[in-house]
Amino acid sequence: MENAAVAAVAPRPSPADRKRELAEARNRLRVRYLETGSVSGLLEGHSRLVDETLKTVWRELAPPSGVSLLAVGGYGRGELYPCSDIDLLFLLPAAADAALASKLETVIGLLWDIGLEVGHSVRTVAQCLEESAKDITVQTNLLEARLVAGNRGLFREFEAVLQGALDPADFFNAKQLEQQQRHLKFHDTAYNLEPNIKESPGGLRDLQTVLWIAGAGGFGNSWARIARQGLITRDEARQIAGHERWLQNLRVRLHYLANRREDRLLFDVQTNLARDLGFADRGFKRASEHLMQRYYRTAKAVSQLSLILLLNLKARLIPGPGGGERRVLNDRFVVANELLDAARESVFEEQPAAILESFLLLQKRPELKGMSPACLRRLWLAGPRINAAFRRDPANRALFMEILRQPRGITHELRRMNQCGVLGHYVPAFGRIVGQMQHDLFHVYTVDEHILMVVRNLRRFTVAEFAHEFPLCSRLINEFERPEVLYLAGLFHDIAKGRGGDHSLLGSRDARRFCREHGLPDQDARLVEWLVENHLVMSATAQKQDLSNMEVISAFAQKVGSDRRLAALYLLTVADIRGTSPKIWNAWKGKLLEDLFWATRRMLSGAQGTAAGLVETRQSKVLDLLRLYAIPSHAHERLWSQLDTAYFLRHDAQEIAWHTRLLNYRVNTPDPVIKARLSPAGEGVQVLIYTPDQKDLFARICSFFERIGFSIIEAKIYTTRHGYALDSFLVMEAGGESTQYRDLLSFIEYELAERLRKQTPLEPPLQGRVSRQLKHFPITPEVLIRPDERGNYHILSIVAGDRPGLLSRIARALVKYGVNLESAKIVTLGARAEDTFLISGEALADSKAVIRLESDLLEALQPESA
Repeated sequence: MENAAVAAVAPRPSPADRKRELAEARNRLRVRYLETGSVSGLLEGHSRLVDETLKTVWRELAPPSGVSLLAVGGYGRGELYPCSDIDLLFLLPAAADAALASKLETVIGLLWDIGLEVGHSVRTVAQCLEESAKDITVQTNLLEARLVAGNRGLFREFEAVLQGALDPADFFNAKQLEQQQRHLKFHDTAYNLEPNIKESPGGLRDLQTVLWIAGAGGFGNSWARIARQGLITRDEARQIAGHERWLQNLRVRLHYLANRREDRLLFDVQTNLARDLGFADRGFKRASEHLMQRYYRTAKAVSQLSLILLLNLKARLIPGPGGGERRVLNDRFVVANELLDAARESVFEEQPAAILESFLLLQKRPELKGMSPACLRRLWLAGPRINAAFRRDPANRALFMEILRQPRGITHELRRMNQCGVLGHYVPAFGRIVGQMQHDLFHVYTVDEHILMVVRNLRRFTVAEFAHEFPLCSRLINEFERPEVLYLAGLFHDIAKGRGGDHSLLGSRDARRFCREHGLPDQDARLVEWLVENHLVMSATAQKQDLSNMEVISAFAQKVGSDRRLAALYLLTVADIRGTSPKIWNAWKGKLLEDLFWATRRMLSGAQGTAAGLVETRQSKVLDLLRLYAIPSHAHERLWSQLDTAYFLRHDAQEIAWHTRLLNYRVNTPDPVIKARLSPAGEGVQVLIYTPDQKDLFARICSFFERIGFSIIEAKIYTTRHGYALDSFLVMEAGGESTQYRDLLSFIEYELAERLRKQTPLEPPLQGRVSRQLKHFPITPEVLIRPDERGNYHILSIVAGDRPGLLSRIARALVKYGVNLESAKIVTLGARAEDTFLISGEALADSKAVIRLESDLLEALQPESA
């Protein structure tokens, strides 16, 4: 009795003590997991630990007996990851009064105090039913609920009401729509370089969606039970369970490495995660690249197996029209429920050519909505039958080319072929780059996904509904004979990445062999080979060279050689840039490429003429434009008398008219003239700067735009005959984000004019943090100064990791050596800066001074942490 009395009055542990005990228990779970590698043991053990903690708190605080405490969401199904929220539902028999609400607040506060990160809701059964009817996510969470403590009878009532309101067919449709919307957030691809292993296509959420639907339909909530229902084979059940365990392990280790709830495979953790999982550097690939390739291939398998399951579940829950009646297409295929199916299980073994034929049939028959799950499964298993003999068979080669020549469905079927493993078996070089990362700081997809994006972009140019996006591309591709050569060039342009060496050259050899084997006409085969080898040339010329220089255009035209090659290269270049990342393409790049296209076409046709003729034509257009503004007929002469041929070649008619309209009456003004307008290209702001020249003018301008968060995309630097700077800049918000530029025009005009008027000392360059990508995949700065072809100027080429203040550092170094800037092309590709400057100055005639300048620039380009 005495001991009992002592126990009855024993003090409760303080929240701090409980928090420490909980942390120690969690650490023991972590140690055990790292020793055994049992992810199920960890997730279930963590759930049990939290269960016991909650039950203890519940007993001590003694809420009213009618209340139930339920675990929902991932915690409800017994899968509690190390840093995940603990989702709870306080289930009430009736709406809470003030006393009960206060009591529940006390419970929740204590849970947070002891180290449980709780996400909670407080509802009655009726409210749960109402909310689940409005939101499929809420309904799903509630269906996973289990009782932790409290009123068991109320919980059973809750279960009965929810199950009674559940319509499996409606639930299937809602979850499928939810999944489609989720996939769209990730651009409908699993192959982003920093994927979310929970939410991305092919991630854990896809597997959970299948289990939720299967459970709602009464088919079981485990892979083994689903297999017993005949929805998948036992072997597939083992495969999918293995993929699930691997992804779960990845997520657990990710939480431990980040020490927070983090489901993205960020660059910051990929190297350490790869090391923890036993991956090592091998060949041309880092350990992290091997890890990520394993992840992408797992995601691909998950996508394929979950698709098979969803199709089977749909057939059980929502029978299609015709009641499953099979309509014969030919000896090899039938149609059932609007899906293509193999006529018999052994068709791909008996007639391997049917593998490619299945994709062709989907293209030719738009009434088909896809493949049956059985057909997908057989294709998945038939991949190894695509061997050297299969690839040598003329019938199979003809089928593959017929797929590329179809008027519809090329992108869809190439993606489906990749998903089923068929494309990688038929084109082994493609198979080697499936899931391969690209650490160039601007591609955001794996190599195979980027390639298919490029083909998709080429196909999009052919679709009339999208002609407004790229009118020139749409016109060119619809005039292009045998466009399959473009799709082949897209398929092979990056196929040799990761082998070491020049991927363009290596890929062109693969393309030449493929075209020869597939019987392409000699001129088409040569075009594909040439496109692959030169697929970067047009982009580099447009973005890094002076397009006002007729020698640049002439050299590019000589390399291209024909109008067909020019059109093909332009189409491939636009599709390629747009396929690297949603953020890389902008209107400025589009205008540069289009300007280069038209200048080269004129050169090839012999209509380019002389520089003097081009200037005369351009000036005539400018005068026509000025008349629209009622500018006096001779007003332009005051400004134009101070300009030479180089100015008129470097600026287009519209820009010259803008300058002339603004400056004709203040040619000799002592005050800076700053004017800004929305860029005619469609993105960004165009800024005119006219002022008596200053030696550090470019550095001052760079500093100003950096400090207001804008990036300089292009700079045209010109000095008039009477010593005025007449500079034109195109600027965009840093990072490429869209903004209301109109609100900033007046600000730029006033603030920049004040800075130039006062000529205060130059501010130090901005000190910005290096981006995560650049931190983990650094770029060694490169600086090259070389004379141009005429020897009048020098070309400064710079490659470095982009960061705030980079351009100011370059400008300061040029000022130090008395080097003048004539023009600048600023190319930012993700976190990679590739800038080209046309420069002049006495120091450039001294080789030792050039070496010192290059050394100073290299030092300025080093990241601060170096």
